[in-house]
Amino acid sequence: MKKFLACLCALVCLFSLCSCNGNSSSSSSESNHKIGILAPAVTHGWVAGTAFYAEQRCKELAEKGVKYKILTSSNADEMTQQLDDLEAWGAEAIVVYPQWQGMEVPISAAIKRGTPVVSFDIAVQAEGIHVVSGDNVGMGVESAKYLVDKLGKDATIAVITVPTSGSVSALREQGFMDTVKEIAPGLKLLPYASKFTRDDGLKDMADILVANPRIDGVYSMDDELSIGILQAIREAGRTDIKAITGGGGCQEYFKLMQTTKDIALQSALYSPAMITEAVDEAYDLACGKDAPASRIIPTTIVDATNCADFLNENSPY
Repeated sequence: MKKFLACLCALVCLFSLCSCNGNSSSSSSESNHKIGILAPAVTHGWVAGTAFYAEQRCKELAEKGVKYKILTSSNADEMTQQLDDLEAWGAEAIVVYPQWQGMEVPISAAIKRGTPVVSFDIAVQAEGIHVVSGDNVGMGVESAKYLVDKLGKDATIAVITVPTSGSVSALREQGFMDTVKEIAPGLKLLPYASKFTRDDGLKDMADILVANPRIDGVYSMDDELSIGILQAIREAGRTDIKAITGGGGCQEYFKLMQTTKDIALQSALYSPAMITEAVDEAYDLACGKDAPASRIIPTTIVDATNCADFLNENSPY
């Protein structure tokens, strides 16, 4: 009997030990990982928002034991060096927000060395890369529909692109132009290039107004750019412009929608909080889980009819 009880106790201890080891293995598979985030230095409120939301999510993951580093850079060379630094640190997956051309080669090299890379917002030609982005093409499509609905099919529209932003501008312009050809080929389009800042919007729109005595609307790709555009229109005393689009998720622009009655203001929502999806994907990859090669987050149109639903006092953008 004593021998039987002794054997029974031993078996209980053995199963208990196995169970504990199994739980420990499951727990460790989702902790003690290292992920890195590479972002541009803040030159725009939206970029500041991405850094805020990325760190917010990383802090939540840190509670599970995940280690992280967030590094910012001012050009492709600096980001390339930081990519190397994160690999040397032991990052098991890296999120990159590569705003500059020239990142394809170092990103491809990192992937070939076995480090999973998730590109946020920017399409990068690198085999094996994962991409998380808003629907840039869809933003252009919906903005074209909005302007045609507000202004008609024969309006004159200033089309302001941002070529320096790479695929972001190219895809938004593609969606806009393809839709115009389909639904309103009679629109008169005035093409101009600018940058994603309100100062550039103010300066460049002032020049556009001088060169064009009549404009019905403005296709802008960015909320802060649109704020500068609206300021230029006000300072010039122009009353011909009746609609301006935008893109992003700027709280100041949403508030302007509530108070601006003579011009229809629109934004194709492209929230900086989307970067949390990229961080989560990097975490999954670090844990050895599968992740989709491409994830496109649908856009939402915000204007005076629903902007109150998107106001957020805690938003940094």
